[in-house]
This record gives sequence, structure tokens and C-alpha cells, in this order.
Amino acid sequence: MNHLLMRGAFAAIGFWLATYFVTGLHFEDATTLFVAGLTLGLMNAVVRPLLIVLTLPLTVLSLGFFLLVINAAMVGLVAWLMHGMTVDSFGAALGTAIIVSIVSWIGGAFARK
Repeated sequence: MNHLLMRGAFAAIGFWLATYFVTGLHFEDATTLFVAGLTLGLMNAVVRPLLIVLTLPLTVLSLGFFLLVINAAMVGLVAWLMHGMTVDSFGAALGTAIIVSIVSWIGGAFARK
């Protein structure tokens, strides 16, 4: 449970940073941002592995770049589920996914030490 909360917190930090760098990502308030981070952490733990398995041939053919599309789809899914979060375009979702992935990767590296 702590691992899921930690992943959600890192995703929330990534969302917060993405609001400064990505145009087209909007949050109603800080609570929505944090809940969206927790929701993204849950989606990445449950839905994302299923999507990775289902799209494995496409991921292999694209040399792994299709994983960026899956990450952007997870951001879009969270925006669709969350009232108070909007993502204007696929480009905004892709940029947000990249920033959230980098922040989660760095945060996870520090958390393991």
C-alpha cells in the first residue's frame, strides 16, 4: 500500500511540474492534482501492464516507442475519469506522460536508497 501511495505522490509531483511546462494540461485545484496522481499510480499498476501485454508486437516493432503512446493514453484515461482535470490534446498528454515518467523514475531511484 505504501508503494502505491509513493507512486501516486511522485505522479502528483510530475503532474504539478507538467502544468508549468505543458500547455493544455489544467487542474481545478491542488486536491484534484493529488487525486489524479493517485489515480495515475493505480492505473499504472493495474491497466498499464495489461495494455503492454496486448500491444507487445507493436511495442517491439516500434523499438519500445509505443510505450510513450501507452503512457499518454494513461494520462488521457485519468483526465477522462477525473472531474477537474483536462488535457487539451494528444501532444499535451504525451508531454505530460514524459514529464511524469521522468519524475517517477527519479523519485523511485531515490526511494530505493
